[in-house]
Amino acid sequence: MIERIADINTVVNDFVWGVPAMVCIVGVGLYLSFRTGFIQFRKFGYSLKSTLGKIFSKADAKDGAITPFQAVCTALAATVGTGNIAGVAGAIAIGGPGAVFWMWMSALLGMCTKFSEVTLAVHFREVNAEGDYVGGPMYYIKNGLGKNWMWLAYLFAIFGTLTVFGTGNATQVNTITSAINAALINYNVLDANNLGTSNLIIGVVICVLVAVILLGGVKRIGKVTETLVPIMAVLYIVLGLGVVFLNFQYVPAVFKSIFEGAFNPSAVTGGVVGSLFLCMRKGVSRGIFSNEAGLGTGSIAHATADTDHPVKQGLFGIFEVFADTIVICTLTALVILCSGVSIQYGEAAGAELTIAGFTNVYGNWVSIFTAIAMCCFAFSTILGWGLYGTRCCEFIFGTKSIKVFMVLYSLVAIIGATIDLGLIWNIADTFNGLMAIPNLIAVFMLAPVVVKLVKDYFDKAN
Repeated sequence: MIERIADINTVVNDFVWGVPAMVCIVGVGLYLSFRTGFIQFRKFGYSLKSTLGKIFSKADAKDGAITPFQAVCTALAATVGTGNIAGVAGAIAIGGPGAVFWMWMSALLGMCTKFSEVTLAVHFREVNAEGDYVGGPMYYIKNGLGKNWMWLAYLFAIFGTLTVFGTGNATQVNTITSAINAALINYNVLDANNLGTSNLIIGVVICVLVAVILLGGVKRIGKVTETLVPIMAVLYIVLGLGVVFLNFQYVPAVFKSIFEGAFNPSAVTGGVVGSLFLCMRKGVSRGIFSNEAGLGTGSIAHATADTDHPVKQGLFGIFEVFADTIVICTLTALVILCSGVSIQYGEAAGAELTIAGFTNVYGNWVSIFTAIAMCCFAFSTILGWGLYGTRCCEFIFGTKSIKVFMVLYSLVAIIGATIDLGLIWNIADTFNGLMAIPNLIAVFMLAPVVVKLVKDYFDKAN
């Protein structure tokens, strides 16, 4: 049965992430960039000033909303996760070091794509029956494109509901179990041949924790993520920079392998990875898995923010993609490639490859710290995607379905802790691609609205 599922998924994945998808993702990013005058570069300094300079304002949000800081932390919680740790490792193992270059390229365009998604989500958001702000692709399709396009809104919501179980939950739990097991094995607390019981226990604990937090509503999610995200980001960045500093002599060669491998993978991987398209595909798909630009999911969190202009919140989208991919994903790649860890090109890899990069430099003791950081990354991602799934399910079935979804979503943690890593990642990749299609169509068609809102905001700002 598992083999049959894997075969079907391979066929669908090859189609979804084929040439048309690459053209669509890059094309929409370029189109939005031209229409907004490449706002991600032109207003990059302004976006940092408007985000980093103000996100620590602790003013309470009005009822039904969360603060802009909590909104960006909830969105970052969903983006800064296994995509940065296991996703980068997997992209390098399957696509070679050159995959990192294509991650960068997709991120530079994705900064504008995500800006547009967030701006539209805030502009077209609604208030639900419980008094909470709700928004995202299904709402900007509904309220921006009209009733003739409602089928597209439902298509996104259906794919979104299915995607969160794999992308937002199962892959994250798998990373948590890998990190904890690696630490326990390093200290001889656990036998590498007897992981079944450990995985099950971890899955049950995560299941309970997720259920308790999600059932507490959007404000509880916001409070948890605004605590977890800064701590995990600082811890991870400090450890990662330490690896780079201690192996600084290898940095030039690493960047050379990234640029050379982007256009000639076989020259870097010894012929194991010889396809330029495979290298590009893995870089772009794992980059999108990490920063969510093009998926539209991050805009769901931003739609709950207490803000007075859509573009003001949209600027956080630029900051998110930059922080997620250009900073943290690059740091992970440097940890793997500078540390001297052995990479089996052509074979699936995950968090264990990143952990090996840290332990190669610091020794086994650091596995405890990396396990904690990775658990924080992954757990906060589960919460962020839990909110996304809740909103998608609510759009389809109404507010009465929310608690049922949350219970089911929590239970998936147990499955994620015990199933095969490679199959989980492949299925998650497929659903990510399926979800991106209706969103990219909508953002492309609503580009004139984004341009108008940008002009309105900066005219007033000046």
